[in-house]
Amino acid sequence: MSPFAPRLVAALMVLIPLWSGDNSLAAGEPADVAQTAEALGKLDSKLLGDDSGDMLRNDLRARVRASNDLGTKAWQGIQSAADWEKYRDARLAVMKKSLGEFPEPPKDLRARVTSRVAGDGYVIENTVFECRPGFWVTANVYVPAGEGANRPGLVINGAHHTAKENGEMQDMGMTWARNGCVVIVPDHLGYGERREHPFVSQDDYAGSFQVGRQNYYFRYDTGMHLHLVGDSLLGWMAHDLTRCVDYLTSRPDVDKSRIVILGGVAGGGEPAATAAAIDPRIAGAVIFNFGGPQPETRYPLPEDAETSFNYAGGGSWESTRNQRWSAAGNGCLPWVVVGIAPRKLGYAHEFSWDQERDPVWKRYERLYELYGKRENLAGVHGRGLLSGRPPEASHCTHIGKIHREMVHPPFRTWFGIDVQPEEEYSARVDSSKLQAMTREAERELQPKLLVDLLPRLADERMARARRKYENASPAEHRKLLRAAWDSVLNPIATFEPASSPSSAKPQVVSTNADAAAVPGARVERVVLQVEREIQVPLLIVRPADAQGKVPVVVGIAQAGKAGFLRNRPEEIAKLVKNGIAVCLPDLRSTGETQPGRDGGPNSGRTSESSTELMLGGTTIGAKARDLQAVLAWLRGRGDVDGAKIAVWGESFAPVNPPGTNFKVPRRVDTDVRQSEPAGALLALLGALDDDDVAAVYAAGGLGEFRSVLTNQIIFIPHDVLVPGMVNAGDLCDVAAALAPKPLQLAGLVDQLNQPLSQDAARKSYARTSAAYQQAGAADAFTIADATASPADWLAARLK
Repeated sequence: MSPFAPRLVAALMVLIPLWSGDNSLAAGEPADVAQTAEALGKLDSKLLGDDSGDMLRNDLRARVRASNDLGTKAWQGIQSAADWEKYRDARLAVMKKSLGEFPEPPKDLRARVTSRVAGDGYVIENTVFECRPGFWVTANVYVPAGEGANRPGLVINGAHHTAKENGEMQDMGMTWARNGCVVIVPDHLGYGERREHPFVSQDDYAGSFQVGRQNYYFRYDTGMHLHLVGDSLLGWMAHDLTRCVDYLTSRPDVDKSRIVILGGVAGGGEPAATAAAIDPRIAGAVIFNFGGPQPETRYPLPEDAETSFNYAGGGSWESTRNQRWSAAGNGCLPWVVVGIAPRKLGYAHEFSWDQERDPVWKRYERLYELYGKRENLAGVHGRGLLSGRPPEASHCTHIGKIHREMVHPPFRTWFGIDVQPEEEYSARVDSSKLQAMTREAERELQPKLLVDLLPRLADERMARARRKYENASPAEHRKLLRAAWDSVLNPIATFEPASSPSSAKPQVVSTNADAAAVPGARVERVVLQVEREIQVPLLIVRPADAQGKVPVVVGIAQAGKAGFLRNRPEEIAKLVKNGIAVCLPDLRSTGETQPGRDGGPNSGRTSESSTELMLGGTTIGAKARDLQAVLAWLRGRGDVDGAKIAVWGESFAPVNPPGTNFKVPRRVDTDVRQSEPAGALLALLGALDDDDVAAVYAAGGLGEFRSVLTNQIIFIPHDVLVPGMVNAGDLCDVAAALAPKPLQLAGLVDQLNQPLSQDAARKSYARTSAAYQQAGAADAFTIADATASPADWLAARLK
C-alpha cells in the first residue's frame, strides 16, 4: 500500500467491520440542484471544540518533549569521551545532511583586496572572494600594520541586526588587529553588499516600512528558496564561514592552529556554531544565545531545569534557529552543535545568566571533564534581562563591550591574544569606506544573486532525479517517483521513533447523521482519529435516494470543508444530483483545525510547519498521511464504491489582479495575496500514492515550484513547501506519473499568484502531456481555466 503511511493504513483496516450498507441513512425528499446548494451553503460544518486549532500544536509539543526526553536519557548514558564522540558524530552526520549539499571547496577563492583604509596600528582590507561559482562574499579584513607572522585568525559572524560595517564590528576588528590578529568580518548572505531585496531607503516604497529590518525579514524568503532546492539558509551561511576559514588559512601571516570564530547575539551564534561543528580547523568558538537558555527564557531557571528545559526550542520563520531534523529522534539538538569539546568554547549569553541552574552548562562542564580539559570552557554573559533597558540590561547589536571584557581573559589563556579592557579601541569610519564590491570589481566579476543561481541549481537537481527513471517503464517510473517523493515528504522514517507520529490504532471518535438538513442529500458528520493527537473531522454528503455503493469525490483544500460549502455548494450539489457522494475532510491544519487562516511568516501555520521540519517531517507529508487514512476508511465502508473514488483538490484564495505591485517590503500592510496550492498538490500526491484513485481534479495549484525561485519574495505559505522537492522533480513529474489516470488541472497560478495562461501552463506540463500521449491516453489529461466545472468533469469520469 502506501509508502507514506503503511502502518496507518493497515491499522485503519480494522475499522471496516464498523461500516456496512446497514449504516445508510433514510432517504430524503427529491430536490433540485439550487435547493441542495442553498442548504449546503448554510450548513454548520464545525465538528470539534473551540480549541481545535490547538490540536496540531499540542501534538508537536508532545513530540518535542519526547525528543528532549530521549536526548536526556542518552546523555545520562554517556560515561566517557568515546561515548560522547559516538553519540555526537551520529548526530552531526544527521545535521550535515539536513544542511543540504555542500559544493566542493574552491581550489582558488579568487580573493582580492579592492581598497584599503589605513588606521592607527592596523589596516582594513576591503576584500571579496568567491564562495560558490559566481557567488561572492564581501568582507572587511582587519590586519595589523606592518609585516608579521603566526597571527591568530578571527572570524566574526555578526548578529542578524546589521551588515558588517556596524560600529561594534569595527571596534572588534580594530581592537584585535591592533593586538596582532587578522580579523575577517563578512556580510551575511542577503545583507549589506550581498543584499537580495530592493528596499534600501524610504524612497524605495510609497508606504511606511522598517528600512533597517528588511535584510532580517527577507531571511524568511531566502530560507524558503534554499529549502526548495534541498539546502538551507543555515547551511549556506555555515559554508560561507568555512570559506572565511579558507581565506585565513591561505594567508601566510596567519597561524593555522589559532583560528577562532565568534557568533553574535541574535542569529550569529547558530551559523558560527555550525561552522565550528563541521570544520575541525576552528580551534575555538564564542557562541552567543544558542545551545542553551535564550534571552526569552524564564529567568531564573526552575530547579528542575535538567528535565523541564526545552533543549530543542520551537519552530518559527527564522529557519537558522530551528534547523530541520534537529529535534528528530537522532537529530542534532542545538546544545550538541555547540559542544565542540575538547576545543575551546566560550558559552555566551547577552544578558544575565543563571549559571547554577543552566542544564546545558552542566553538560558542558561534565563533557570537558571527560576530556580532562575543563580549562578549555568559559562562560560569558551580560547583565539584566531582555525586557530591561540599557544600562541596566546589556543589549547590544552584535557583541558588546561588556561581553568582550569577559572574552579577553580566556583568549589570553587559550590563544595568546592579550587585550586589556583599557586597550579596547574605536575609530569608526563611514560605511562608504568599507564597501568591498566596488563598481570596478562588480563590472569585472559579475556577481550573481540567488534568483540567478537557484533556478539553474534546481534544473541540475531535477535533471539528476529524472535520469533515474527516464528509461523506466510506466509502472517502474511511478514506483521510483513515489519513493523519491516519499523520501522528501517523510524523511522522518530514517530517524529514531521518539519524535515520530504515534502509530496508535485509528478509530472513529464520533459519528452523527442528519437526513433533513440538506434537501436531496443525507449529511454525515464523522471525527476520525488518525494519530495520537490528530483528529480529522469530515462531512459526507450522500445522495438521498442512493442505494448500495456509490462513487465518492474527496474534496481537500486549506480552507477545508467550510471552504467548499462556502465557495462550491453548487458543484457539490451537482455531484450529489449525479448520484455521487462528496467527502470533505479537514486534514490536519486545514479547515477548523488550522491555527488561523493566515499563512504568512509570523503565522501559527508557519510556526507549526517549522516545528514539523525540526521533528523530521513535513506538513504536506503529514497531510498526505491523513488523506490516505480517509481514503482507506472510505473503502472500508459498505456504501462506497471503492473503485470509483476521485480526489478534488481546491484553492479558494483570490488571485492577484493585473497591475498588482509586487515590489513590497516585508511586514507592511499590502493587498498582495499569497496562493494556497496545498489542495491541488495533495490531490496529485494522493493519486501518486494510491493506485486505486479513479480520477484527479486539481484546481488553483502552482504551475511549477521551480518558478518560485525566480522571484525574490515568496508568495506561497511555508507549510506548502517541501524541502528538497526538486530532488524528486516538479509538479509536472507527479502529474506525468499518473498516466493514464484521468487528470484535469484548472485555474493554475504562477509564483506571483496570478492566473497562468494556457500557453504557459501547457509549457510547464509538457512532460505530463508527453507521458499521457505515450500511454495512449492523451485525452485523459486536460488543462482548463478557473471557470471550469469540477462537478461536470468528475461526474463524467465516475459515472
